[in-house]
Amino acid sequence: MHFHHHGYVSTDPRVQPAAGTGIDRPAELPDEVDVLIVGSGPAGMLAAAQLAQFPGITTRIIERREGRLAIGQADGIQARSVETFQAFGFADRIISEAYRITEMAFWRPDTENPTHIVRGGRALDDESGISEFPHLIVNQARVLDYFAEVAENSASRLTPDYGWDFQTLEVTDEGDFPVKVTLKRSAGPDEGTERIVHAKYVIGCDGARSKVRTSIGATLAGVTANHAWGVMDVLANSDFPDIRLKCAIQSHDGGSILHIPREGGHLFRMYVDLGEVAEDDNGAVRKTSIDEIIAKGNAIMNPYTVDVRNVAWHSVYEVGHRLTDRFDDVPLEEIGTRNPRVFITGDACHTHSAKAGQGMNVSMQDGFNIAWKLGHVLEGRSPESLLATYSAERQVIAKNLIDFDKEWSTLMAKKPEDFENPSDLEDFYVRTAEFPAGFMTEYTPSMLTNTATHQDLATGFPVGKRFKSERAVRVCDANPLHLGHQATADGRWRIYVFADQAAAGEASKTADFAQWLATASDSPLAATPAGLDSDAWFDTKVIYQQKHEDISLMEVPAVFKPQVGPFKLDYLEKVYGVDPKSDIFDARGLSRDGVIVVVRPDQYVANVLPLTATDELAAFFAPLLSGLQAK
Repeated sequence: MHFHHHGYVSTDPRVQPAAGTGIDRPAELPDEVDVLIVGSGPAGMLAAAQLAQFPGITTRIIERREGRLAIGQADGIQARSVETFQAFGFADRIISEAYRITEMAFWRPDTENPTHIVRGGRALDDESGISEFPHLIVNQARVLDYFAEVAENSASRLTPDYGWDFQTLEVTDEGDFPVKVTLKRSAGPDEGTERIVHAKYVIGCDGARSKVRTSIGATLAGVTANHAWGVMDVLANSDFPDIRLKCAIQSHDGGSILHIPREGGHLFRMYVDLGEVAEDDNGAVRKTSIDEIIAKGNAIMNPYTVDVRNVAWHSVYEVGHRLTDRFDDVPLEEIGTRNPRVFITGDACHTHSAKAGQGMNVSMQDGFNIAWKLGHVLEGRSPESLLATYSAERQVIAKNLIDFDKEWSTLMAKKPEDFENPSDLEDFYVRTAEFPAGFMTEYTPSMLTNTATHQDLATGFPVGKRFKSERAVRVCDANPLHLGHQATADGRWRIYVFADQAAAGEASKTADFAQWLATASDSPLAATPAGLDSDAWFDTKVIYQQKHEDISLMEVPAVFKPQVGPFKLDYLEKVYGVDPKSDIFDARGLSRDGVIVVVRPDQYVANVLPLTATDELAAFFAPLLSGLQAK
């Protein structure tokens, strides 16, 4: 954590000094805002936390509830989300309170006595080590609390505006705030009154029944699987031996259960198979009582029993898979003719079953994707054309998720005798582990993501996929650290310079690249406005092939030791050597001739280039940086 650079700090260093819109922030919702976020669910709160890092931008987030969410329906936190939490500074804290999934047990009918279930196998949750972060279970409300804390502690001092219900919007051609939004007071003494707010941009994070989606004329299309599930969070005693282990349970003729222990040591969740739904059901299955769900669960668990002492929450839902054809307000026939003003995220544009644990996780990545892009556009870093990449990128990801979820949901509802092999469900879980963990997202070439022309120089950092961290040793203090963990969600691009074999201070391609980066007019750093720290827009780190004790810090090029803050102090924490226990060059397939890895603000690899490819790097950034475009 970087602080003490403006003077001595003895208070909580996570609380940034107020700046910009955070100074004398009005308590009441203003008439004009740069970004209006509708809904304080996972996508909305992450978007708010990210935009809060841009204190010059007026961001407000409205929520129809009168206060924070008390009980969340989502609970599964995939490893990719925990990586994201690390960027926002609270991964360790949420890990400490969450339930950690390390194994999954698979139960099936006993071949000797099919009316009884037996454990058929166990599978490690992350057998191949796809992430250094765990798979967690924690109440959605706690996730929202942590993002709310980040936003409030930011220089923007952003907090939700509770008690406002979105009604409709209209995109006009009038003035600097062309989105006219109608709101209604949903709580407080003035409940029921309406008002108008004008915004430059709107992000709709208002769920499956999204009014923002309706306002822009987008519709969800898809099918319902005609299969119902009862879900319950309960406190119970049981003789089931795996009651504190995640389980997929298949009975002979009673259906299936997905069993998930919750945080806190006692609570657990069960998704109980309620069977096929008749076409003329007309929603009757949703009236299934909690007593019926408990009885059905006990029938599936035979010979074991679950003695429910308390029901914290329960619901009944039918599996549905729906997707909008666009995630913004630009109709398909108008793409390329105008820039979007309104965006939808999460359940507003994609719905699926809860059993794959993807809803909250994918929604948060929606919010991450659009928020930093809005920040760059509104600050003048990037052109408005950047915003069209949100729908283009995330719609494809949602489609892939729905395809995966259809297969997983079908397998969970399948009768044991219909499987070709008894271990088919377990095999699918192991084989596809990278997808539900959130690591199969791969953005295709665009203005944000280059082609993989030079991928052979960094095989472990695939272009378009998330930057998979690895250890290196920081030279200034000899600390072995995960390189990716040093990248916070501050809206900056990352340029990782993996040096050639020459030592610091010697003539080398690394030294030549550093000179170009610091002085060339077409260097991306040249777009940073005067008056800001030289690393304000780009976090550039160098990783040498030598051990830390063999690197002379004073010989390292100055561009990797920027002078920051009002006192222009040398920032020495951007220089690394290899960790002998796990050489990052070997671990990530990095060329010993050196390589540049460019990473987007949302942690995805955007480009891989040789150290000599300064023209290619300049050409990549030119359309993304308004300052370079002007030059």
